Amino acid sequence: MRDPRLTEQRNPASRRIDELDALGIVDLINAEDRLIAAAVGEEREAIARALELAEHAFRVGGRLIYVGAGTSGRLGVLDAAEMPPTYGTDPTMVRGVIAGGYEALVRAQEGAEDHAEDGAKAVDALEVDERDFVLGIATSGTTPYVHGAVDRAQERGAAVGFLMCTYPPSELVDRLDVVIAPLVGPEVITGSTRMKAGTATKLVLNTITTGAMVRLGKVYGNLMVDLQVTCQKLQDRGERILESMLEIDRAEATALLAGAEGHVKTALVMGRLGVDAKEARRRLDEAGGVIARVVDDLGS
Repeated sequence: MRDPRLTEQRNPASRRIDELDALGIVDLINAEDRLIAAAVGEEREAIARALELAEHAFRVGGRLIYVGAGTSGRLGVLDAAEMPPTYGTDPTMVRGVIAGGYEALVRAQEGAEDHAEDGAKAVDALEVDERDFVLGIATSGTTPYVHGAVDRAQERGAAVGFLMCTYPPSELVDRLDVVIAPLVGPEVITGSTRMKAGTATKLVLNTITTGAMVRLGKVYGNLMVDLQVTCQKLQDRGERILESMLEIDRAEATALLAGAEGHVKTALVMGRLGVDAKEARRRLDEAGGVIARVVDDLGS
């Protein structure tokens, strides 16, 4: 019987990929990859719903928690790990849970995904509650560990969602708060969901967290003004933002950023209003962290 999961079907375009030369393989994979963004776009309303659920969780003191196995789990952990350096968030605000734990990040732990009870235990260990949004990620749609986690999170009162790259069961769509299902089609190598399905997953997660951070005021215009300087690259980026938006030179930007203890948003308010760091932080707190409510237009 043919497997109904789209991720497990054979791709007619790649049935003879083993006979192609190097350039032919590259062209074939690239042609299939071109389908991904369109498939993700078809899920725009569901992705927007997930974005809103994440934003709400953050505003009430909750968390966005990704749960996955294999590639799906690694992508969730990656997205969570990128939030603190990019947007200055607390590391607990976005969490990634992967079947098999830390070891599974660097070495496959395939059997770890088969136990729904372990997914439930992971949710219990995080003390998930009604403030949180838990998004299960399983491109095949069937991973027991992920379903166990999502089911337990729902029992504990959290908002819950699922991201898959196959046709979603109507029961799941009806029961969960959101289901995102970009249908990228069969993989170039049958079942290798680290390819198109993995890329689609990365696009969706990027959109959810980026959108939520924008809505929380961590972006001004299209600049990541809530970043915290933690390395030379971010130091340079922060100084360039200050130079551009405040029309000051590099030395002034360096000094301003130092006075703000490396926090670009605080430095912007200090430079624009001529206040010290403490006053800048106070005004930002009153404005819910949204810089546009504190200062006039800083230009483009």
